[in-house]
Amino acid sequence: MEVLHLAVAILLILLLILYVKLNAAISLVVGCLYLGLSMGLGMTGTVDAIGAGFGNIMTAIGLPIGFGVIIGQLMSDSGAAHKIAYRLVASAPKGAGLYALGLTGFLLSIPVFFDVTFVILVPLGVALAKTLSKPLPYAIGALVIGAATSHTIVPPTPNPLAAASILGFDIGIMTFAGLTVGLITALVVMKLYFMLLDAGIWNAAKDELAINEIDEEESATVSPELPDMPLWQALAPIAIPILLILSGTLYDYGQQIGMLGGTELPGFVAFVSDRIVALMLGAIAAYAIAIPLMSRDRCDVSASKGLQTAGLVLLVTGAGGSLGAVIKETQIGEMLVDQLFRDTQSALGMVLLTYSLAAIFRIAQGSGTVAGITAMTIMAGAASTGVVDPLWIALAALAGGISIGHVNDSGFWITTQLAKFTVRGGFKTYTLGEAMVSLTILMLTIIGVLIWN
Repeated sequence: MEVLHLAVAILLILLLILYVKLNAAISLVVGCLYLGLSMGLGMTGTVDAIGAGFGNIMTAIGLPIGFGVIIGQLMSDSGAAHKIAYRLVASAPKGAGLYALGLTGFLLSIPVFFDVTFVILVPLGVALAKTLSKPLPYAIGALVIGAATSHTIVPPTPNPLAAASILGFDIGIMTFAGLTVGLITALVVMKLYFMLLDAGIWNAAKDELAINEIDEEESATVSPELPDMPLWQALAPIAIPILLILSGTLYDYGQQIGMLGGTELPGFVAFVSDRIVALMLGAIAAYAIAIPLMSRDRCDVSASKGLQTAGLVLLVTGAGGSLGAVIKETQIGEMLVDQLFRDTQSALGMVLLTYSLAAIFRIAQGSGTVAGITAMTIMAGAASTGVVDPLWIALAALAGGISIGHVNDSGFWITTQLAKFTVRGGFKTYTLGEAMVSLTILMLTIIGVLIWN
């Protein structure tokens, strides 16, 4: 009955999102209410769990997400993101231009939302495709693969940032794993995707609209004049928080293996490596770069614009935390894991179940944020058993959350419309690219489970 109630709650959430068209956060809270009441928590207990779950997740990631969004918005509006993009692609060898474009998308999508990264880089991708005499899907596919990969598994984007809090492990480990797995994934998938295009899967007559190029005037409006600043300065808002967060993890690892003395992090290292402080310093760096390029008032407007976008993400993430709290109070997660894996104690089975749950949510309602966070909250009980490392649960949920992006995903339409592809062309670039990324992350996760778990 416990598993049945969980299934009904999941179905209720999906039906409210898909057919009633309720906001995902409201739908998640309704699912929480059903689950808590049906499992005997009572009205007061259920509401208390919902509030506590929302508050706990916001305590951990509310400010970091806000600071991360400010970084991304200021970098976009000030032109620093454009500077990074054009300098990195221009400095790459001609034969590696497409890979440089994809890796630039990977880098920019660490602090910047996928949609904004894609808008920034599309004109550059069009110009690069012309320069290399390659059909446009080569450049668009590289952009999708690079940007979607880092946005999915590298903090401070919401899902990987929430993963460490929901599953209870070090954010530095998530950052290191996200960067490592993400870079390997992006390079491997770009190579495989280019091989598929070489094999002839693209049909320009059916996959592209009649007007399939961004003209020079349109490119000029999308790509402003590049700011006069060195590349390291433009990169500072991204590099500072990542390096600070990783410093705490590396220092802690050094102590564990005996390279550094002491039994706990020194106060200063613990302070600057905290996700709130690290991302706040990154936001300050973004302001310092943007102010000479824009007025202070425009910087404030830019930051406010970013936070408006972050509001919905925070609400959905918090509602996912509420669902996790109700699941924890009812102990359904532990019961589910116990029933399915009591005899086998299979870490691989837990990873595959996590991936499947996230993929179902992703395919059904389109939001990778909702998909990943819901899967992680359901499987948090698996992470606490000690059978599987929480990192592998996180990567499986994040991989499932990017699995199949199609017509119910805003990123699909941004890709097709800006690239001037048909829906069929969108399936062959956005959908196929993300599906390949998803399966590659899952394969690397399975390898990690088999070797290191």
